[in-house]
Amino acid sequence: MKIPAAITSIVLATTAQTARCFTSNLKFSKSTALNVEKKDSYSITVLPGDGIGPEITESTKEVLNALCERCDFKIEMTDALMGGCAIDEANDPFPQESLDQCRKSDSVLLACIGGYKWDNNPRELRPETGLLKMRKEMGLFANLRPAKTIPQLMDASSIKPEVLEGVDIMIVRELTGDVYFGEPKGIDVIDGERVGYNNMIYKESEIRRIAKVAADVASKRGGQLCSVDKANVLDVSQLWRDVVIEVCEKEYPNVELSHMYVDNAAMQLVRWPKQFDTMVTGNIFGDILSDQASMLVGSLGMLPSASLGEPGTPGVFEPIHGSAPDIAGTDKANPLAMILSAAMMLRYDLSRPDEGALLEAAVEKVLDDGFRTADIKTDDDGCTLLGCKEMGKKIVEIVKTLPIPQPVLA
Repeated sequence: MKIPAAITSIVLATTAQTARCFTSNLKFSKSTALNVEKKDSYSITVLPGDGIGPEITESTKEVLNALCERCDFKIEMTDALMGGCAIDEANDPFPQESLDQCRKSDSVLLACIGGYKWDNNPRELRPETGLLKMRKEMGLFANLRPAKTIPQLMDASSIKPEVLEGVDIMIVRELTGDVYFGEPKGIDVIDGERVGYNNMIYKESEIRRIAKVAADVASKRGGQLCSVDKANVLDVSQLWRDVVIEVCEKEYPNVELSHMYVDNAAMQLVRWPKQFDTMVTGNIFGDILSDQASMLVGSLGMLPSASLGEPGTPGVFEPIHGSAPDIAGTDKANPLAMILSAAMMLRYDLSRPDEGALLEAAVEKVLDDGFRTADIKTDDDGCTLLGCKEMGKKIVEIVKTLPIPQPVLA
């Protein structure tokens, strides 16, 4: 299987050894685009979603518009429905019209979905069902989530600084298989009582595909890959382990492969996170571990992610946080993770690494300048508290004046 060039590019961007949190002297291949070659105008689909989604989306759009004006190119942004808002308007968490719009776009930028309002809906009318449909229909099988310590926010984490310093983990999560998609599934009545069941299932080809991506990622980082499973009790995990071993032994002999049970991995992420370089795991374990790892940096509101498929198909870029309905409409949301997701989109789907680097540098500068949203502010830190709108405006101001970082072509 050909490894998507965007995955290679993401790895290069997250492995540079630097004291800075987002930007550095990076090396980029001349052919790192997953979806489109560099051009003067792009079309992207924007999915604002629910809760704080519309607020962080608006700030991100303003930043992208300022970037386009500064760098003399165009991005046509088309909103589409997904999540609870789609249920309310179209009685479908991911309508066919939205799927079609995503497929014909150069890339997709997703905010966040879900909320208490739809928690008691039947399964087919829950926001998360739309997210699973999007991943399946768009073939987004590889989710890459970096968890890298941000020096300016060390005090925002609940973990001791000496444990956190130097943490730089990439979690590669399989995204279209496992218990979330396994059949049969349902709730039946057996012997007079309700029985719920889901099938944890993986085909060898699905494991092999994600194992190759993860091994390729590891080979371009520290050369260490930890595969996380539960092979001591689950047959599906035993197959997972066997296939990952086969892939690494035959195709990536220079990658140092290790294995860890998921319960131990959860403990080790808190106890000694610096032991991990690249981790690969299945859908449900990856869902849990990637959220846990993200809290090492102090806030879910700071981390972007990429969900990628085969070459030539649009990726989906999104912040890893939820919709936070409790603060929706209060202007307390942190837009930085979505802005960083837009930076990833520019780098890896739109062949605009310089512009992506500029957004990342702008986020770094706003933190260096002492501005914080509520989720990343601590008592007595001497920083200025900003709302979502003002934080977006600060990034716009910086984008208009900050020198464009120049990555070095390999």
